[in-house]
Amino acid sequence: MLIRNRQQMLVLTALAGLALLVADSLIISPLERAWHARTEKIVGLRQLVEKGDRMVKHEQGYRTDWARMQTNTLPHNPAMAEQQVLQAFDKWSQDSRISVNSITPQWKRDSDDFTTLQCRVDVAGTVGTLSRFLFLIEQDPMALKIESVEITGRDKEGAQLSMGLQISGLVLNLPEEKR
Repeated sequence: MLIRNRQQMLVLTALAGLALLVADSLIISPLERAWHARTEKIVGLRQLVEKGDRMVKHEQGYRTDWARMQTNTLPHNPAMAEQQVLQAFDKWSQDSRISVNSITPQWKRDSDDFTTLQCRVDVAGTVGTLSRFLFLIEQDPMALKIESVEITGRDKEGAQLSMGLQISGLVLNLPEEKR
């Protein structure tokens, strides 16, 4: 009789272990994964809400900055935009006392929302005049971005340098009522 009870006990223990294993793999583990996924989603949503609250709180500042940026973009007319950029290069070169060797403008349609005027500019001068030229470009409110700068020496001492710049100017393609 004792052996039979022992066999029944072992069978019941094995069945209980199997039931716990099945419950773990079919119920507990999926629920735990779903819980963690839901927790991560809640954290992400809370961060989005906080970001939205900050944006609402600073809306006026963002709108002011956007309006200022829109007024500093290049004109929609390609000839006027090129003229404005060339006049700016002329002014910056005179103010920094460098010599401009060449300016090569090229239009690039990036998307339906904006177009860029890309200019390759080759200039020559000393370290001081070239740095002043770069400073003047960066300080100007015009919507220009210096994409790349290459500097090479023109003499053995490195007193005379030549600099090649890749500059992009932004033209927004906004509907007429938004301009």
